[in-house]
Amino acid sequence: MTIHKQGYRVILVVIITISTILALLYFFVECRIPLFVLSFLSAIILGITLQFFRNPNRKGIISEGSIISPADGKVVVIEKTSENEYFKDERLKISIFMSLWNVHINFYPITGIIKYAKYHKGKYLLAINPKSSLENERTSIVIENKDKKDVLFRQIAGIVARRIVFYAKKDDKVKQSDECGFIKFGSRVDIFLPLDAKVKVKIGDKVKGSQSIIADL
Repeated sequence: MTIHKQGYRVILVVIITISTILALLYFFVECRIPLFVLSFLSAIILGITLQFFRNPNRKGIISEGSIISPADGKVVVIEKTSENEYFKDERLKISIFMSLWNVHINFYPITGIIKYAKYHKGKYLLAINPKSSLENERTSIVIENKDKKDVLFRQIAGIVARRIVFYAKKDDKVKQSDECGFIKFGSRVDIFLPLDAKVKVKIGDKVKGSQSIIADL
C-alpha cells in the first residue's frame, strides 16, 4: 500500500498546518488539555487523509468484450437513459457512487482509442443526486474498442470534491484497467453502454476499480 501522487501536496499542507497549530499551543498556552485534544483530533484528520489517498497495489484484470469497473464504490443506478452530450440517443447507464472511504483512483473500463474527452465546469451537488451527472463539474470520455463499439464514462465531482484529474487526451490509445485519473473526495462515475450490453451487477453491489466486471458488450 502506497500513497497516490495526487495526495502529496494535500498531505504536506495538512502536516504543516497541524504542526504549526500544535507548536503554537505548546509554546503559548499553559493549559495542556487543548494540546492533548487537538493532538488526538489531528491524528484522526491525518489518518483520514492518508486513507483517502491510499494507492493499493492491484493487478488490473483484462477481459476482452467486458466492461471493467472504472472506480471503487457502490452501484446506485442501472437504467436506460438519453445521453445527449455525445451519442445523442438512448443508452444503458450504470452509476457508481464513491464515498469518502473508497479508493478514488479511476481506471479505463475498456481497451481502445479515446474518441472524445471534454472537461465541464459545474456545480457541486451531492454526487448521489441524479442531477449531478449533468450539472456538476465533470469530465466525459469516450473510448472506442477494436470492434468499433463506444463506451462513455463520466467522472463527476461531489459536494466535497473540488478537483477532477484525467490524464489521457483525444486519440490516445489506452489499456483496460490502467489508471486514467483521480477524483479528490466524494464523487461518482457514470458509464454509458449500448442497449444490448449484458449487465453483470445489480443496484447496491459494491465494485472495485480495475477488478470487477460490470457488463459484457
